[in-house]
Amino acid sequence: MFTGIVEELGTVASIMKHDGGARIEIDCSRVLTDVTLGASIAVNGCCLTVVEYTDAMWAADCVTETLERTSLGVLEAGSRVNLERPVRLEDRLGGHIVQGHVDGVGTLEKRDELADGSTRMRFTVPAQLLRYIVEKGSITVDGISLTVASLTDEGFEIAVIPHTLSVTSLGSKEVGGAVNIEVDVLAKYVERLLGVDGARGSENTDRLDSAEKSSQQLGEE
Repeated sequence: MFTGIVEELGTVASIMKHDGGARIEIDCSRVLTDVTLGASIAVNGCCLTVVEYTDAMWAADCVTETLERTSLGVLEAGSRVNLERPVRLEDRLGGHIVQGHVDGVGTLEKRDELADGSTRMRFTVPAQLLRYIVEKGSITVDGISLTVASLTDEGFEIAVIPHTLSVTSLGSKEVGGAVNIEVDVLAKYVERLLGVDGARGSENTDRLDSAEKSSQQLGEE
């Protein structure tokens, strides 16, 4: 599990593509202080496994599905990437619960530099993710825990402070650029428990409607 607090900006050193996917080598330093083979590191919000490392780089293997379903497929040598190690039990949960499982790829539609030094960014996301995004709720963009400032018909907007711009890849993200999106996992669990999107959906919805009506009747009495 991660928290969406980026520890370091790494640089893609090389991408070696093959029939089954690709091996990505990333230059960095901070996240390597306690690294071991088989450890997990989030790269732009995508949880990857360390298969090789030195004191200045590490490598991960990505299967074709990962490259196709995340923005990792458009990385190239020199790309800057957000890195985070998994949270430990004694760590503060500075952001929110992030699994490192990308739900979809969004696009930076617009960015406006504001007078106070912050930047307003608008993203479009796959339609099936919209129901999980709420105003003032949490969302993960390229591995960064952010607060939704407002909703749009096709996505959402965020307000990014100068510090976040300086220590993450958002500072150099251009309009039209792809980003990994992970919605708040709590929203997905709630949907599953309520059966809103499953075979038992209508049954559970009927129960909720019945319970709400009963509560209203008791209040009227």
